[in-house]
Amino acid sequence: MDFELMINSFPKLLNAAVVTLKLLSVSLIVGLFIGLLFAILRLNKNIFINKFAYGYSYIFRGTPLLVQIFIIYFGLGQIESLRSSFLWVILKEPYWCAIIAFALNTGAYTSEILRSAFQTIKPGIIEAGKSLGISNKIIFYKVQIPIAIRQSLPAYGNEIILMLKGTSLASTVTLMDLTGVAKYIISTTFKPIEVFIVAGGIYLFMTFIIHNVIKFLEKKYSY
Repeated sequence: MDFELMINSFPKLLNAAVVTLKLLSVSLIVGLFIGLLFAILRLNKNIFINKFAYGYSYIFRGTPLLVQIFIIYFGLGQIESLRSSFLWVILKEPYWCAIIAFALNTGAYTSEILRSAFQTIKPGIIEAGKSLGISNKIIFYKVQIPIAIRQSLPAYGNEIILMLKGTSLASTVTLMDLTGVAKYIISTTFKPIEVFIVAGGIYLFMTFIIHNVIKFLEKKYSY
């Protein structure tokens, strides 16, 4: 075991973890808005809107994240009309392609998490608001959404952790995230065990932080 290599590679991997956290945070923020939108669409009584939202969720939950990244990064670049449009400024960059893939993927899972949370809200709570003369819009934004978010915290915490581990796939499109830098160090030292132990330890520490933050929020907002 080369402990010197582990110590020397730690600062490089720690810096790369910043890229991983940026990928994670941006993807989760965008994915949360996408998930909320499609959760609302899933609850719509219009069959076409409902099926459209279900189709999005089914496709992105039913296909591997790696395939989604490859289609967005490599596949969309094959469309000539896209290469000549303003979208190419974004789609030619591996960073933004990874963000798009991660956001769409986590948005699909988040939509199902929020949908199930909305459906567990007791009708009596909504009826109580209506009896007080509160509009449906206010009830939805001030009552239903906060309750749904509170109830979905455990499941969403798991999704954040899964997304953190999923960001390791960004290295397949040349991004130098935590896994990407680990692969680069291994290619020059030919010592994968030591490097992956350090990288795995950093992933484990980030997972520990996320787990405890979610646990704290669950306790704080429990009722």
